[in-house]
Amino acid sequence: MLAPDVKGQESQEFAELGASQPDVSLIPQDPNLKPQRIVSSSTARLMLFELSVGGHYPGYIQHLVRHWRERQLSGHLDVIVSPQFLEQHGDVVEEAGDRSEIRFRAIAPQEDAALSSRSSGRTRAIRSFQEWQLIRQYATLLKADHCLIPYFDTRQLPLALGATLPCSFSGIYFRPTFHYPTFEEYVGSSKDWIQRSREKFLLGRVLANPQLQTLFCLDPFVLKHLDQFHTSTKAVYLPDPVQIYSHSPEITAHLKVELGIEAHRKVFLLFGALDGRKGIQQLLTATATLSPENCQKLCLLLVGPIDPQEKPSIDSQIAEIQRSRPVQILHVNRFVIDREIQPYFQLSDVILAPYQRHVGMSAILVRAAAAQKPVLSSNYGLMGEMTRRHQLGLAIDSTDPQAIADGISFLLQTSSAQVGDRSKMQAFAAQNSAQRFADVIFETIWTG
Repeated sequence: MLAPDVKGQESQEFAELGASQPDVSLIPQDPNLKPQRIVSSSTARLMLFELSVGGHYPGYIQHLVRHWRERQLSGHLDVIVSPQFLEQHGDVVEEAGDRSEIRFRAIAPQEDAALSSRSSGRTRAIRSFQEWQLIRQYATLLKADHCLIPYFDTRQLPLALGATLPCSFSGIYFRPTFHYPTFEEYVGSSKDWIQRSREKFLLGRVLANPQLQTLFCLDPFVLKHLDQFHTSTKAVYLPDPVQIYSHSPEITAHLKVELGIEAHRKVFLLFGALDGRKGIQQLLTATATLSPENCQKLCLLLVGPIDPQEKPSIDSQIAEIQRSRPVQILHVNRFVIDREIQPYFQLSDVILAPYQRHVGMSAILVRAAAAQKPVLSSNYGLMGEMTRRHQLGLAIDSTDPQAIADGISFLLQTSSAQVGDRSKMQAFAAQNSAQRFADVIFETIWTG
């Protein structure tokens, strides 16, 4: 395992920081600081700071490190992660190869242990200040010229209150919602209005920070709405990256046989962490209402681990459906590594994405488009808008099991090739490649 690469007085300061409550005092902003494009050189330093272990972030880090190594970019890349990251993602760390200018550094164990949880609004707020403090400390220690913050959403509060860094910085904004009312079929609530108001207030202050160089957005439709803030911060659309590995048709055919999928059935795939957010309960409720004729045609393929707290009830629901309906339901109850994912999409006829009022983008849409398979997606927010505009499949109210059942019935009775636009799917997948993701980031903040 790699140890934190900190020494001397700075190491002692970090240890003391980790063992104490967060100092939420703010550094006054320097009005002379201006965002600037960093011209890479042999001595320039880019720091990437991300403590999340799951979700998109290991993949994002992997894409960026691989790109840096393959393109032989000038300068130094310091990747600051948690100790758990080094334990769980050795394959990502190995992407650095023998390039001495790429270094993974874990924060100290006592720093990691002192971080508040994200279990409530109050502890999330405290953690945002704690993490900002760590970003500032490591950027100072490493003499960073620029800092990239992948999960920018959770770091906005300190910035809104005036916090700064010793260098310019950029971030990836995952979950803008204040522009959702402009989307087709948008249905909101008073709670949504409060969230949008809070979001715009924070954004106005964050974007005014003179050190913020670039705000990368996974939502292309929000860019024009950011202009209303009239700041010098650059807003740039960032593709949601998916690395597609090539597999022979034989591998896909073998997997289908291995899974035991019956030949006469259409395969509907639900992929990923199978929890309430993914809409698995609504999907199973919908499946239980399908006609016997449609059930005879359906193979529901569930690929991914089920939340342990939800597993007993989901297992019971699946067993009851299989007793009462002639449907085939298969579950691959494990995490599937990146290189092995795409054959599941290739062997399927329809990709399910019944997220429950999900905010932001999903790589499921990109993988489905790359496999040229239509999606049955939530119509809410960015996912619904992407599905409609790029003609990726059907967008339905996924909070309503009857709407899901109607969508499944339609797709069972219709040729999958007649749903969606294959040329637009191909273009959408190409736009969201891992290479394009890394190109956009480095061409924007690290040129030379």
